[in-house]
Amino acid sequence: MAKRKYRSDALRSVHKTVDGLHRVGLVDKKTMHRFDDSCLTMVEELRPKDIVAIRKRAGVSQGVFARHLNVAPTLVSQWERGERHPSGAAAKLLSLIKHKGLDAIA
Repeated sequence: MAKRKYRSDALRSVHKTVDGLHRVGLVDKKTMHRFDDSCLTMVEELRPKDIVAIRKRAGVSQGVFARHLNVAPTLVSQWERGERHPSGAAAKLLSLIKHKGLDAIA
């Protein structure tokens, strides 16, 4: 199972309890999905200016930011200009950095 990122320790406990109830058949799939939405850190769509703001708040260059995200510096530049949009793991990491700071992934 993939490692999950929770919004808080309390939500981690609640989610694990409900997940156990789901596995034994006491919670249906629809309810489990609702708990996933409320407990897990969600990926949000970020605009170019949001990405610039996240990077500047972290106080790093595009190159350093790219190394933390394991992407090419040119890709960070393209995101910040709106030529491309982050997806997959990069989008998730950007959401984590936005809410918890660069140290969350460093």
